[in-house]
Amino acid sequence: MKKLPLEGVRVLDISQVMAGPYACMLLADLGADVIKIEPPGGGDQTRGAMGFKMKGPDSLGFLNMNRNKRSVTLNLKSKAGREVLLRLVKDADILLENYRPGAMKRLGLGYEAVKEINPRLVYTSISGFGQTGPWADRPGFDLMAQAMSGVMSVTGYPDGPPVKAGVPVADIGCALFAVYATLSAYIGAKSSGQGQHVDASLFDSALAFSVWDICDYWGTGKEPEPLGTSNKMTAPYQAMACSDGYFVMGANNQKLWLQLCKLMGREELLADERFSTISLRLANRHALELELEKSFRLKPKDYWVSLFLEAGIPAGPILTYPEAFGSEHAKAREMRMEIDHPIEGKAPNIGFAVKLSGTPQQVRRHPPLLGEHTDEVLAELGIDAAGRAGLQAQGAFSI
Repeated sequence: MKKLPLEGVRVLDISQVMAGPYACMLLADLGADVIKIEPPGGGDQTRGAMGFKMKGPDSLGFLNMNRNKRSVTLNLKSKAGREVLLRLVKDADILLENYRPGAMKRLGLGYEAVKEINPRLVYTSISGFGQTGPWADRPGFDLMAQAMSGVMSVTGYPDGPPVKAGVPVADIGCALFAVYATLSAYIGAKSSGQGQHVDASLFDSALAFSVWDICDYWGTGKEPEPLGTSNKMTAPYQAMACSDGYFVMGANNQKLWLQLCKLMGREELLADERFSTISLRLANRHALELELEKSFRLKPKDYWVSLFLEAGIPAGPILTYPEAFGSEHAKAREMRMEIDHPIEGKAPNIGFAVKLSGTPQQVRRHPPLLGEHTDEVLAELGIDAAGRAGLQAQGAFSI
């Protein structure tokens, strides 16, 4: 087996819940030695999340965001706990934290302090609204980022109540942006010897997804509105009603529009001035939808999807998550895998979202039990049993 790309890179994961742990798991999947620093007692809040119980104390959500890591419990409110962390910092390459802005600094663990110990350290902070700005001190979760970034304003249907995206776009988006920036800073530090502070926020990440909507506003001055499943750039490109439900299709250029009308036997639509160009079809989107659904409602979705795909027109069914993960394609892409776990036996995990041909990601470690690797990591620091007992007496590993 080839050496993984990030083998030898040490990451200190001082984060909880989603964006931070997910970002660190991506680094771990590529070979990084990720040491998850958790508070004594309950550990990462996500261990006790979700509305159902597993065999052990950890939620399935935790198990899906923390594979390939080692867990160390440290009370960072204690001087002894902070001293252990600073010893870990000395040989670390990356530290990622998601405390409220200013909290790590108050503990004496902010970037300015730790870079004195390790100048090449890349120190990544994830927060709701960033380390600076009028909203920096606000607590921030995915819902707030979606609401305050504008994402919710364009989600749902016109005149409907507020709707959030069904998946945590700000959390996952921030994790991905944080990984790209962190690795870029790490590569830079390899040659310069100087690390830097990476400031990633859910708010900024959600704003970064606004490309089409904000460009439309900047260009026209018209405030973007929710469009349901439709698209502001082209039409028809949306979900359509048929005889047994809905399916999605996209005749999103003039060539496909001509082909669609002929394939459906609706050539009269080509002569309808309302639909002659993309701009006119957008302006008359609702009328276009009604016209097309007159035909679509005569046949089931499988008929239309097969017909369009054979003709090269993009189309697909609307699947539930069980249907999507159970599909032959998801199985071929290995998007569900089973991880061996000391308590759960087999724990289902979402598969690797990108595939590397030469150095594919590996599951090297099960999601760790709380504090499972504390003794192991202390031994690597040269702290023996007597030293551990002394630290324990000083509150390094307890509340």
